[in-house]
Amino acid sequence: MNFKFRKQLSDWGNIFVGLVIILFLTFPILWIALTAFKPERYVFSTKFRFAPTLDSFRAIFQDPLAFGPLTLNSLIISIGTVLIALPLAVTAAYAFSRFTFRAQRPLLVWVLVTQFLPPVVVVLPYFALFRQLQLVDTHIGLIWINLSVVLPYSIWMIKGFVDALPTEIEEASLIDGCNEFQTLRYITLPLLAPSIITAGVFSFILTWNEFLFALILTRQEARTLTIGLLSTNTAIGIRWDWMSATGLIVMIPVFILSLTIRKHFVQGLTMGAVK
Repeated sequence: MNFKFRKQLSDWGNIFVGLVIILFLTFPILWIALTAFKPERYVFSTKFRFAPTLDSFRAIFQDPLAFGPLTLNSLIISIGTVLIALPLAVTAAYAFSRFTFRAQRPLLVWVLVTQFLPPVVVVLPYFALFRQLQLVDTHIGLIWINLSVVLPYSIWMIKGFVDALPTEIEEASLIDGCNEFQTLRYITLPLLAPSIITAGVFSFILTWNEFLFALILTRQEARTLTIGLLSTNTAIGIRWDWMSATGLIVMIPVFILSLTIRKHFVQGLTMGAVK
C-alpha cells in the first residue's frame, strides 16, 4: 500500500512538473497572441477578458507599415533557399556516404567547420562582396547567404541517414538492372524522405527567422518580415500590439509546417542516429 501510494504521488509530481514546464514555455507565446488581439487601450492591461479585435493585423498591412511585400519577400527567400539547398544537400550527402575520393574527410570536416563561424563575423565580408556584385537588397543575395548557413547542416543531417541505410538495398537494385541514378531516384530517395523533410523544415525555419543578414544586406526591396518588426518602434514608442501581431504572423508558418509533417519530423531526427 505504501509503495502504491508513493508511486501515485510520484506520478502526480511528474505531471505537475510537466505542466509547470509547459506553462513556462508557452506563456510568452500565449501572451503575444493575447496582445495581438487586444484593443489598443488594453495593451498594457493584464486583463484576460476583453473583446478581441483585428485592428493590429489591419494596421500592419496598411500604410505606413505595409508588411504585405515583406511577408512575400520572406516566403520567396525561405522557399527559394529550401528548394536550392535540398537537392544540393542530398547529392552531396550521398556522395560523402557512398563514394570514396581524395580529400573526402577534410572536405566533410570543412563543411562542418563553416558552422562554427558566428554570422556577425561573415556578414561584413559578404556585404563588401555583394556590393561589388550588385546583390545588396536582392532576393538572390539573401538566398545565397542563407544557403551558406543551411546547406552544411542539411548535408550532415542527410548523410547520417544515408549512412544508416543498408547498402544491400542499393546493390540489389543494381543487380536488377538499375543504374546508379535510377537507384538514387527510385530506391534511396523514398527511404531518405523523412530526413529530407526534416532538413527542409529546419532550413525553412532558419531562413524564415533570420535577422542579421537581412538587416545588413537589405534596404527596401528585399526587406523581410523579421526586419519589419523594427518598424513597430514609432515616434510615440513601441506599439506592442503591432509587434505582437507581426510576431504571431512570423510564428504561424512554423507552427503549421511543424504540425503538418510532425511524423516525418520525429522520424528524420531519430533515424540515422544509430546504425
